[in-house]
Amino acid sequence: MAEFEELFNENRSFIFKYLMKLTQDYSLAEELTQETFFRAYINYASLRNKDKAPVWLCSIAKNAFFTWYNEQKKHTSLDNAEDVSNGYSIENDFELNELSGKALHCLHELEEPYKEVFTLFVLGGYSHKDISSLFGKTESWSRVTFYRAKQKLLERMK
Repeated sequence: MAEFEELFNENRSFIFKYLMKLTQDYSLAEELTQETFFRAYINYASLRNKDKAPVWLCSIAKNAFFTWYNEQKKHTSLDNAEDVSNGYSIENDFELNELSGKALHCLHELEEPYKEVFTLFVLGGYSHKDISSLFGKTESWSRVTFYRAKQKLLERMK
């Protein structure tokens, strides 16, 4: 219990900032941070390498975010009928939702570490230097992994 408490104290602000970058919503980031540490507590025995705990927690946080996001997609309604006066088109909205859904689906199917590096860089807003230190690798490893992830994503999106 003391080990997990230490893990929590060392990483809670990092995970909160990561989720803030993903959500752009303070209260949602707080809620997902709590969910992340709840899931981490339940699965703490599966953490083999304590040095990789921040990466493990980011992965849990990312999955919590995707779970929340997928739930939100189910609840979006088609009440936004076409409004000619402001140029809003339900078709355009549908196409954007379809494209972003496909992109998220393709991202979710990427294998590790491509998925994690891409998520941290694009959605999390982390620099290659920060990502490389998280993984214990070089900055050029982060750049190459991100480039390959981007290529794999583009290939799957076709």
